Amino acid sequence: MMETLYNNAVPEGGQRTVAFAVCGSYCTFEKAIPAAGRLARLGWNVLPVLSFNAAGEDTRFGKAAEWKMRLYAETGHEPIETLQGAEPLGPRHMADALVIAPCTGTTLAKLALGISNTPVTLAAKSLLRIGRPVVLAISTNDGLGASAQHIAALLTRKNFYFVPFAQDDYLRKPQSLKADFDLIPETLEQAVNGRQYQPVLLA
Repeated sequence: MMETLYNNAVPEGGQRTVAFAVCGSYCTFEKAIPAAGRLARLGWNVLPVLSFNAAGEDTRFGKAAEWKMRLYAETGHEPIETLQGAEPLGPRHMADALVIAPCTGTTLAKLALGISNTPVTLAAKSLLRIGRPVVLAISTNDGLGASAQHIAALLTRKNFYFVPFAQDDYLRKPQSLKADFDLIPETLEQAVNGRQYQPVLLA
């Protein structure tokens, strides 16, 4: 029996669910984690997903265990940290969309090349399998360098949507690009209706 694709419509009184994936751009966690909480306060059921690096690496920006606790506090859900946990998101219709924030250059490359060997990239593959949107909030020091080709590829790929972004420090880091995490809710709302939030490029 053919699997039915998820419908955009939400039953009256129903709650929409978004998977919210965090990758290892550690300097942006202070913006990413509250962004997940903001979606929850706007009425989304938020299922957090962590890349292997985000789940396991302590850095000068904080300890992994502490970030997990904050993510749980913001969303009310334990983060998904394994391939086994991420794989069912699409086939079991567990989410209406996926947000990846921050989306690193490494994750951009894997998505562009169809590599799904982390919980985050497998979550994307899982949601794309049933035609659900994947929203990317990029944060990469080589966005106008090595990652530019992957951004270009995903901009033209069906069901990928970008949170508007800009150069975040054009004097000291001229190749660096960062999304405006405050625009994640608006971008997500447009994406679930098949539209790209505009403008994509910010001043």
